[in-house]
Amino acid sequence: MKTKIKIDVVSDVVCPWCAIGYKRLEQAITEMGIQDKIELAWQPFELNPNMPPEGQNVEEHITEKYGSTPEQQKESKAHMTAVGAELGFKFDYFKDMRMVNTFDAHVLLDYAKGQGKQTALKMRLMNSFFGERKDVSNRSVLKEELEAVGLNATEALAVLDNDDMRNKIKFEENYWKNLGVSSVPTVVFNRKSAVNGAQPVAVYKQILTELLESE
Repeated sequence: MKTKIKIDVVSDVVCPWCAIGYKRLEQAITEMGIQDKIELAWQPFELNPNMPPEGQNVEEHITEKYGSTPEQQKESKAHMTAVGAELGFKFDYFKDMRMVNTFDAHVLLDYAKGQGKQTALKMRLMNSFFGERKDVSNRSVLKEELEAVGLNATEALAVLDNDDMRNKIKFEENYWKNLGVSSVPTVVFNRKSAVNGAQPVAVYKQILTELLESE
């Protein structure tokens, strides 16, 4: 069997462009019919590592962090919602939506990777946050989503209180930052090349075609 293309997607579960970027990458892989030639892993990145447990109103957060006006945010949300809909991903922005801390989610995604359910859990968490108005920092919500993808929630949630596991995620976050990843999504191919942002489907197809031809 030929070597698979290893893809690392560095992202956060509350990053809208990460959802869009992945859905476009997934579309490229599906349309090329190369699902069996891809080995994909999700890597941790926190957009807001210092976000307190109570979170922050999304509009306030975006204004504070990026200086966006309410009008700019409205346009951006409408654009993302339309792009998401084309890709079968639901964005449901609402007035009291809150940005939350995602560290626990990243710990659980690492656990899910060992169970072969990482992508399933990642998409469940993204759908929960963006499409179902759920707080993905809340352990009750995390328990529901673990069970929704067929994982042992009791076993998984116990991992959240394991210092070694928490330190492992911090180490991995720093690993990617030290390699120069400062924005997400960053999609890394075979640990040799990378593209930033949610690229068009055609761009992902071109990269994958070149990698397959160079095998």
